Amino acid sequence: MSTTTAPATATLTGATTHRVPTGARTRRFRPGRALAWVYLALVVLVTVFPFYWMLRTALSNNFALLTNPASPFPVDFTWGPFLRVLGLQSVEEARAEGGSGASVDIWVFVRNSVVYAGIATFCQVFFATLAAYAFSRLQWKGRDLVFGIMFTALMIPGILTLLPNFVTIKDLGLMNSFAGLILPGALFSAFNIFFLRQFFLGMSSEIEEAALLDGAGRMRVLFQITIPLASGPITTLSILGFINYWNDYFWPLLVANDESVQPLTLALAVFKQSSPQAQPDWAGLMAAALLAALPMLIVFFIFGRRIVNSLGFSGLK
Repeated sequence: MSTTTAPATATLTGATTHRVPTGARTRRFRPGRALAWVYLALVVLVTVFPFYWMLRTALSNNFALLTNPASPFPVDFTWGPFLRVLGLQSVEEARAEGGSGASVDIWVFVRNSVVYAGIATFCQVFFATLAAYAFSRLQWKGRDLVFGIMFTALMIPGILTLLPNFVTIKDLGLMNSFAGLILPGALFSAFNIFFLRQFFLGMSSEIEEAALLDGAGRMRVLFQITIPLASGPITTLSILGFINYWNDYFWPLLVANDESVQPLTLALAVFKQSSPQAQPDWAGLMAAALLAALPMLIVFFIFGRRIVNSLGFSGLK
């Protein structure tokens, strides 16, 4: 005779227990969590609102802005400011919408920014990679002392180096040239060296040691083994460096007075100076600013996760 045992559904007091499904559980209200979400929403609002206001102004008629400057939406919607900046609007059409009618070759400034940011970023990351490899893999007398001295460069504000760099570039006769723009920051970057050194120290050296035992030289090991393994951090530094050089304004303002070498950031000042009337072309200026910032926003949105992951992997907080 078989017997079945019923599952126990009662407690010692005889009361039946009912388990609440996990999905039905509701989180209790926590003031701290609510405050955190409110703070996050405010940060996002403060960050995004200037870009929205720039877009709203760039899509407005410059004359109409004077009649309703506080409107949250474009005033007398038009694509004219963008067409003016790109040189696709006639003088009569530009003046009808509040523009000056002056022409600015925006593509020349875009070319200058690409040349300046591209070459400077490549040189900075390349030399930083060589230095970081020397500090992390090679054994030589005084290595840690030299690295400590170099590390102090991170504590020096960049503004303090502008005047010595300007005097050096002027004495070398490199004013108004791409060499004058690029050289001061292309050969040394303490942050890039420190960043890559930390990553190299966290990498296993077994593959490199095996290659050295097989007769490979140090340079071959660096370019065929180490750099491919460190492609993530190197790409991250390249993106950050390119964004930094693309947005650079003060140094080009000091050494580049010729439009043939001025980057896109200086095009805004040129565009404003080309407006002879008393009232600046605010719509055109905002359109130019958006066009200057748009490539870097796209790059950051595409590679933002890679940047964060590389920073975390390298141990930087």
